[in-house]
Amino acid sequence: MEDIKLKFYTNFIAGGRWRYITEGLGTTFVVTICAAVIGIVLGFIVAVIRSTADRDKKKNGIFLTCADGICRIYLTVIRGTPAMIQLLIMYYVIFTSPDISKRFVAILAFGINSGAYVAEIVRSGISSVDNGQLDAGRSLGLTYIQTMMHIVLPQAFRNILPALANEFITLLKETSICGYIALTDITHGANVIRSQTYEPFMPLLAAALIYLIIVSLLSMGVSRLERKLSC
Repeated sequence: MEDIKLKFYTNFIAGGRWRYITEGLGTTFVVTICAAVIGIVLGFIVAVIRSTADRDKKKNGIFLTCADGICRIYLTVIRGTPAMIQLLIMYYVIFTSPDISKRFVAILAFGINSGAYVAEIVRSGISSVDNGQLDAGRSLGLTYIQTMMHIVLPQAFRNILPALANEFITLLKETSICGYIALTDITHGANVIRSQTYEPFMPLLAAALIYLIIVSLLSMGVSRLERKLSC
């Protein structure tokens, strides 16, 4: 027992090392929330373009055809490569300036990555809405965009809300690779403590427990949401 107390003191109390964990927790939340916002906006745009292009390919103009082609390439590249590689390319290749904010790079990289998965979730939600809803909106004199915004997307959003919440949970766990660009998230904070104390068990266990608690709470929220929507 005394040995555990000593290790706890050495890893978290001595030198104020607990601050690495709390600072990392704040970074994890900021990166996850901001990246989720970017991913949702980008995903909805890509999903609408893809769904519109797939609806009637014979009537697609040059602009829509090109936009659909760009979206297809985006989805293929992002979903076909690891998030870690995308983060490293974003930091070391695209943003080569040493003055660039690591947090901004992480938000952008994870936002772009999440957008590809959100796009497919939203596209499946749009497909689940009966085509008659779109025809009904057009017959009322609404434009295609107005029909999508006011009739189709609200119904699709309700159908995909649990899936979007699960994507948020996945995104939260993916931010654990922020340490590859020396950004102090929960995992990197634990690694800093480990490198100073040469005690890997406690800091890594603390990081794992924090992720487990957050994900468990979010999962409970998603389960409640699914039950509420199914009523």
